[in-house]
Amino acid sequence: MRADRLVSLVLLLRRHGRLSAAALARELEVSTRTVLRDIEALSTAGVPVYAERGRHGGFALLPGFQTELTGLNHDEALALLVAGSRRGGQTFGLGAALASAMRKVVDALPEGQRSTAAGAVQRLLIEPEADLLARRLVIEEVPDAIVAEVRRAVFAGHRLRIHYAAVDQPPKWRTVDPIGLVTARDHGYLLATRSGANRTYRLSRISAAEELAEPAQRPDRVDLDRVWQDRSTRFRTDGDQVTVLARVNPARRAELVGTALAVLAEESDADGQLRLEVTFQDSRHAEWALWQLGTNAEVLTPQWLRTALYDRAAAIVASYGVPS
Repeated sequence: MRADRLVSLVLLLRRHGRLSAAALARELEVSTRTVLRDIEALSTAGVPVYAERGRHGGFALLPGFQTELTGLNHDEALALLVAGSRRGGQTFGLGAALASAMRKVVDALPEGQRSTAAGAVQRLLIEPEADLLARRLVIEEVPDAIVAEVRRAVFAGHRLRIHYAAVDQPPKWRTVDPIGLVTARDHGYLLATRSGANRTYRLSRISAAEELAEPAQRPDRVDLDRVWQDRSTRFRTDGDQVTVLARVNPARRAELVGTALAVLAEESDADGQLRLEVTFQDSRHAEWALWQLGTNAEVLTPQWLRTALYDRAAAIVASYGVPS
């Protein structure tokens, strides 16, 4: 751990030229006392780091000092920098490690390509925090200590005890066999088995975790993408599904189909509207999806959904009152 931090310290000084002990401490997420000890260790090891006194002083490397990081061409480094701009590292508690890795990637580039790569990354945006309608993504915060414990059990192949709160249930301890970690729409999930049955746990609902010494009962190899697809399919096809028949403005078809589980039938009416028969996970899913379309959709059946949408609209009208 300290060796990685020392390398990161050198890379920070190479990139910025001169930094104060306080600035280095913020970047490395340690105390200034630790930074001073690391500076002394680097000097003892022969790294030419020196202190500049005064108001704008700090620590710097002698001009021309070069670390040896090779084997990465410009496009490979750019691909890693772009991948590092996504939030998966934060979801799995690897934010600090990701920042350190990105500093090493930048340092690996030849001098003339560093500014080019940095400028290119500024021209690419991966999964922004808000869409074109200004709807912000809800990013779940999971304590690093919990994520680290879960991650260790997954990588080591050990059983895991988690204090988990399922939906509408009080939290309780469970012992599981971890298979892998998945991030989807900025939510983290633990894929596991419990007593031989497949289980999926949302990381944000784990309040405590403990890696056990006992080996996990799981296969040596796993196709995590296939496992996730299979569980997603079972999730969509289980539960109290609802079938809805609706007339929809063709311009909003993609929006409705995109949130539905399946399209059972589709035809055009004489007035150009589409008549769609679609299924949803449950009643709440159906009501939410049709409400998003406003006057661009009319539910024909079932009657209870028509009533629910009418009640929603009536409540809004009542809250504004009759215009004078």
